[in-house]
Amino acid sequence: MSKAFTKEPDGGEEDDDVEAEAPRPKGPQYITRAGYDRLRVELDKLWHGERPKVTADVQAAAAQGDRSENAEYIYGKKRLREIDRRIRFLSKRLEILTVVEPTKEQAGKVYFGAWVTIEDEDGVTATYRIVGADEIDLTKRHISVASPVAKALLGKRIGDTTTVLRPKGPVEVTVLDVTYEAESSPPAP
Repeated sequence: MSKAFTKEPDGGEEDDDVEAEAPRPKGPQYITRAGYDRLRVELDKLWHGERPKVTADVQAAAAQGDRSENAEYIYGKKRLREIDRRIRFLSKRLEILTVVEPTKEQAGKVYFGAWVTIEDEDGVTATYRIVGADEIDLTKRHISVASPVAKALLGKRIGDTTTVLRPKGPVEVTVLDVTYEAESSPPAP
């Protein structure tokens, strides 16, 4: 039988570098200051909080003896691999991100990090924040700078009208307001 069809014993280790070795997007990777700080806090919590606790739990489970049937040990090792994988990913990601801070010259014009209130042809208004790929959260109304809505709005001023190409067809939208508040929820109308 060919070795290609046999499974080599590997000690139960998974491929830890799947997330860490994911292909990097081309071009600069932008993020707001708030988004960068959230990633940094997550990394610090994993590295200084959760990892030491899980390591201590694994050591205690290992001291109990037979590791092959010790569920606490097996689960702990698996959780430790997950934490290490996320730490590697966040460390590499934070190295390549570029924090974009709003400037006074941007006031009233749509750029990265802006809260934009728009009105469509039917009079429906919506407010979005244009953010990087690491910050997308539709529940907070954070949309990617690469999304069709953001692409159509970049560079526009209050009162400008533009066409957004959506899957269900183009729609005309008008920019009603542009702010650069750093809070995580839309500014009050």
